[in-house]
Amino acid sequence: MCLVVFAWKSHPDYKLILAANRDEFHGRPSQEAHWWPDLPDVLAGRDLQAGGTWLATARSGRFATVTNYREQQRAHVGLRSRGEIVTRFVSTDVDAMTYVSSIAGENYAGVSVLAADHENICYMSNRGDEPVSLAPGVYGLSNASLDTPWTKLTRTKAALTALIDSDDVNTTELLRLLEDKTPAASSDVPSGELPFRLARALTAPFIVSDTYGTRCSTILLHSNDGRIDFCERSFDPDGARCGDSNFSFSCE
Repeated sequence: MCLVVFAWKSHPDYKLILAANRDEFHGRPSQEAHWWPDLPDVLAGRDLQAGGTWLATARSGRFATVTNYREQQRAHVGLRSRGEIVTRFVSTDVDAMTYVSSIAGENYAGVSVLAADHENICYMSNRGDEPVSLAPGVYGLSNASLDTPWTKLTRTKAALTALIDSDDVNTTELLRLLEDKTPAASSDVPSGELPFRLARALTAPFIVSDTYGTRCSTILLHSNDGRIDFCERSFDPDGARCGDSNFSFSCE
């Protein structure tokens, strides 16, 4: 149940403002954000189980992220890791629209993709959303189609819009909006295969539960002059902060 809210070309100082929570099983091993030794121009955390990543940027200024699509579990035998979609994009110079249009969706479990080059940010999903280049604006993505009006998404988008309107965009405030642990009202919790308590926990922007929850928050600020500020904050299974990784660089 990951969460990504972002503003594209909607602030006088920043081309991209992005705030994201990565939600995952606590037992799945991963590394905090770092410059990858095998791909030295790539900055990302790393999933040590499949080898890819959920969100990455690069010295070139390219950016990509993926979210899983919420659906009844399907057999994943023979499918590729969704994390490779991110790594491959930030490691190439193919434009964003060409790249997302070339993704062979049948090779992956349900996935939504965001990819940004110097000119465009593009979105696609292999669950029915054709590739599109997004107009300037504020958007949100969780585990469904772009801007699906789930409570957690609409609330976090509104918080980001308020920061932009008040000219209060900074890493501290963006991390704060991602720390919202308030779940949706009981009447708004979707019925389905999950126990009610867990299903309601998943409706909060920041998830705390015994086996699954928000593992890290990421802020990316790409300024119009080509500077990228990247912050990743990690959390333990109790939702307590357990580490920060901060990076700043100018795009090549």
